[in-house]
Amino acid sequence: MKRSSTLFLKIVILFIAVVTLGIMIRFPQTEGRAANLDLIGVYTDPFIIYAYIATIPFFVALYQAIKLLDYVDKNKIFSQTVINTVRNIKYCVLVTTGFLIVAIIYIRVVAQGDDTAGPTMMGLVAILISIVIATATAIFEKLLQNAVDIKLENDLTV
Repeated sequence: MKRSSTLFLKIVILFIAVVTLGIMIRFPQTEGRAANLDLIGVYTDPFIIYAYIATIPFFVALYQAIKLLDYVDKNKIFSQTVINTVRNIKYCVLVTTGFLIVAIIYIRVVAQGDDTAGPTMMGLVAILISIVIATATAIFEKLLQNAVDIKLENDLTV
């Protein structure tokens, strides 16, 4: 793979991180129940704090994706460190899915009088996307593990 391709993917990942961070900073100030709060009160809301904590695995997964692209640049794609990086991405996605499930349960329980269909559906779509990504990374991890095993076997026979 050319360096320009991996550079483009790194820029896309950084763009996703910056946009997500911007949304995390701006959205709580415009959100419905926090619209009447002051600047400090908005960010002390328990659900907003939970959302910030829940995005930590997302940003870790983005960092791991950039590390994976660095390994591709160095032509070290068939190594145990790459497998560990893909495994870390999978675990981050699974932890994010867990955070999303807890958030949906929290919204359904706490907002009893409000219409919770919209946030619930958005959460379910995000969970579906996370499950697809986790499955894809698990398959990719297994394929890489098989390739590394074959490579080690061939290295030992030569």
